[in-house]
Amino acid sequence: MNVLKAIALKVMSALLFAVMSALVRFLGEKYPVGQIVFFRSIFAILPVVLIYAWRNELMAAVRTVRPLGHAGRGAISICGMFCNFSALARLPIVDATAISFVAPLITVALSAIVLKERVRIYRWSAVIAGFAGILVMLAPHFDLSAHAGGAMTTAGLAFAIGGAFCNSGSVIQTRRLTETETTSSIVFYFSLICALAGLATLPLSWLMPDWPLAWLAPSFPELAALVTVGLCGGVAHLLLTESYRLAPASLVAPFDYTSMVWAFLLGYIFFNELPTVYVLVGAAIIAAAGLLVIWRERQLGLQRVRAAEGLPTGP
Repeated sequence: MNVLKAIALKVMSALLFAVMSALVRFLGEKYPVGQIVFFRSIFAILPVVLIYAWRNELMAAVRTVRPLGHAGRGAISICGMFCNFSALARLPIVDATAISFVAPLITVALSAIVLKERVRIYRWSAVIAGFAGILVMLAPHFDLSAHAGGAMTTAGLAFAIGGAFCNSGSVIQTRRLTETETTSSIVFYFSLICALAGLATLPLSWLMPDWPLAWLAPSFPELAALVTVGLCGGVAHLLLTESYRLAPASLVAPFDYTSMVWAFLLGYIFFNELPTVYVLVGAAIIAAAGLLVIWRERQLGLQRVRAAEGLPTGP
């Protein structure tokens, strides 16, 4: 247990994921999504391999007894990554980030349907509130004729919501894999499968930046951005995993919402994007619903500990 370090790592991972989103937003105006997915995945493998090799856990990352399970999770994750990156190419960063926070609430619903977990009224209430937050955010877009650039924005919203559902499905599949697979193998095969999926889109109008021979090469900023997308994603994933290793998930998880702060700052500084009142209100509702789920999970965890110790479970 090292609570301060866990929180620091969680906030750093949120910042790196926000930087990655900003770079995807920058690249998405020119580069096809499949090419960005490839660079995001292939360069994310690099820090994973280096860290696990340093820990002498590299074989654990490669070893698996459920290749089909990894393939299933990879397929869902591929859809999610394509949706998320397509949303970032069409929406302000803070809008796409806010919608992504509905994913944990969708996971609650899928846990009841797919995993047959018992979901009580607190969590169902949070799910309903979270979707109400989404409706608040979408309110200005229901009248497409009155919204400038309606078609592209609507597509971005659809991709963002689709990405949230795919991310939730990926979490469900990950829970199944953790029964037999190591964290390192799950991360490694996720990145590998997504890299192969991105590479498969090579014939579909990839823009191949020239490998710069000097820092003056005009393609260097874009090439550096493509590589940095992957490095940020890989390092952020490792920091995220380590944060949950050092402190309880119920304590660390709320700091994921710092992503909204980073997304707001990066969107304003680099793209002059400001969230609307609808986005702010909807994001607040979604965040409150997510925090309710986290609080309830903590309460249930304390009750289970008390029951195991033979203590009263009430407040």
